[in-house]
Amino acid sequence: MARIKVPRKSTALDMTAMCDVAFLLLTFFILTAKLRTEDPLHIDIPAASIPQVLPDDNLATISVGHNKVFFGIEGTDIRKALLEEMAKQYNQHFTPDEIQRFTLIPTFGVPFNQLKQFIALDETQRKEFPQTGIPVDTTANNELATWIYQARLVQKNLKNQDLRIAIKGDSRDEYPEYKKVVDVLQRQTVNKFVLITTLKGQ
Repeated sequence: MARIKVPRKSTALDMTAMCDVAFLLLTFFILTAKLRTEDPLHIDIPAASIPQVLPDDNLATISVGHNKVFFGIEGTDIRKALLEEMAKQYNQHFTPDEIQRFTLIPTFGVPFNQLKQFIALDETQRKEFPQTGIPVDTTANNELATWIYQARLVQKNLKNQDLRIAIKGDSRDEYPEYKKVVDVLQRQTVNKFVLITTLKGQ
């Protein structure tokens, strides 16, 4: 008896569902990803062997390098309230547009009397603006201490959380540059902070 030969058919896979899932995942990662902002102060951070991820919120960063100090804080609502409190402290007035523009600036390093001028610039102009750093040298005009103190108050009032502080410093700078910042923190009884490092070998 002759054997019946079954014709072979090529297997076809419908990839429509897979493409939908792939694009959904891609859209999710794009919308939830946090863009890395370029630091206005180039810092060669020291290396460490143990990685530790910084939180995305409830964090203030103090950047130290080249005899300059920069300050940044996470959260647009925190920045808005912080600028309003600093305006009261220094008897300044900021328009709603200036406050809105400030909430989009992640970090800055200018004295308070230059802040209005700095806010008025666009992003490209801010990169070229000669930021001299936040005053921290003298007791009479230690603006960094005021920024930190007001930021801690705002964080406590809005989020009911203690503000976490991270110091980002240049590995080539000497200890006295950091000591000025640490002294500011200790005068406010802030003895716990994080030092930002990079992984060894990178």
